[in-house]
Amino acid sequence: MLAIIGGSGLVRLSNLERAERREMSTPYGAPSAPLAVGTINGRPVAFLARHGDEHTIAPHEINYRANIWMLKEQQVSRIVSVAAVGGIRKEFGPGALVVPSQIIDYTWGRRSTFFEGAGAPVTHIDFTEPYADGLRKEILRAGSACAEPIADGGVYAATQGPRLETAAEIDRLEMDGADVVGMTGMPEAALARELGLDYAAIAVVANHAAGRGDSAQGISMETIGLVLEDAMRRVRRIIERLAVQ
Repeated sequence: MLAIIGGSGLVRLSNLERAERREMSTPYGAPSAPLAVGTINGRPVAFLARHGDEHTIAPHEINYRANIWMLKEQQVSRIVSVAAVGGIRKEFGPGALVVPSQIIDYTWGRRSTFFEGAGAPVTHIDFTEPYADGLRKEILRAGSACAEPIADGGVYAATQGPRLETAAEIDRLEMDGADVVGMTGMPEAALARELGLDYAAIAVVANHAAGRGDSAQGISMETIGLVLEDAMRRVRRIIERLAVQ
């Protein structure tokens, strides 16, 4: 089954039909929200609101382990993360959709592995390619099929949040090779890999990153909301196509 994890701007998947809400506990505590399981074009799809039903859970407070564990327990095999990001690269302006190919992790203090604690085996995962290539290609094909432009590749910088970055921090991220910046890409991607789940992301550029473009002097939260409203409509079209591929 395909699962969509929705971030800022995608708290509900309005095109999910006959949805039932499934609540469950996990060995790692409570997930962000009940899992909504329904169909899109007759195919089973699950949806999880990463920040909670009312968007009340900050990026550093998300129980990523519980979320990914729940999806595994509900027979999910593919996860598509939808996340709002800031655009660092010039061509990734507000409204752009990007399927990133790499991650740089700047987060700290987050519970980032299932393999810890007394008696747990030391476990190393290969994370050379953090996103599942096959699922990335499926997303790109879905975008092409519904004529929604979506960029292939880019480096996602995962920052701690919840504050946005300074202009100097964005300069540093750019020098490190980052193309977009968000707060929820890690440890989500690594946890999915630990449980053998295919994971890829649609990064939705909500604004120019700090110090760039029309964010040179500051970032307008009101403008971000308007950009996301339109962009998530396009994302839902891509998801509809992806569900039947």
